[in-house]
Amino acid sequence: MTPQALILAAGRGERMRPLTDHCPKPLLSVQGRPLIAWHLENLARAGVLDVTINTAWLEQQFAPTLGDGSAWGLRINYSHEGARFGGALETAGGIATALPLMADSLKNDTPFWLLAGDVYAPAFTFSPEDAARFATSGALAHIYLVANPPHNLKGDFGLSADGLALDQAAQKFTYSTIGLYRPSLFKNTPVGQKAALAPLLRQAMQCGRVSAALYSGAWTDVGTPERLAALNQSR
Repeated sequence: MTPQALILAAGRGERMRPLTDHCPKPLLSVQGRPLIAWHLENLARAGVLDVTINTAWLEQQFAPTLGDGSAWGLRINYSHEGARFGGALETAGGIATALPLMADSLKNDTPFWLLAGDVYAPAFTFSPEDAARFATSGALAHIYLVANPPHNLKGDFGLSADGLALDQAAQKFTYSTIGLYRPSLFKNTPVGQKAALAPLLRQAMQCGRVSAALYSGAWTDVGTPERLAALNQSR
């Protein structure tokens, strides 16, 4: 079964102001199309059919811009945290709240792709082989790590020789915000409440239940107006 995908797009984008005062960061234009559209194209190319997008800040702009996903051959569902709960629920809170909309993933703890709508990874492949391998593993998450960018030189997580993500390591890499996850990782995260993802990942890492791989393709955390401008100037 091809996994569903959940794109996190609820944040305010404070560091991107004033650009995000009137436009959600995932809808800002990168090389002629909304930043999030690069993900949608890659998901569709990999055979993903169902995508849920969680929203909060200026969430009323998403559906008019992206529609129902048919432009990419997708079915898009929206988890509107702003309308339902008054604002963004952070990463894990947003995931736990969106999962009931992803009924197929909740069945049998079926894995799903998770990614942030504000990163640019134009050549990332949502590999069906990676998804199938993860589905038969005992891991709760499989995350993709990238070389540390200038704004995160210390990195986030290490990588063992046998492919496990490590909370503590001499060499650390940056979490790309892209990964495969099982719904059971969020079984104790309440719907509609703020909760962070990092503590859940670190706890699972301590039990050896997070695998990882290095991704060497182009990747940018579009976190400042300067990074956005650099991407648009590199066409």
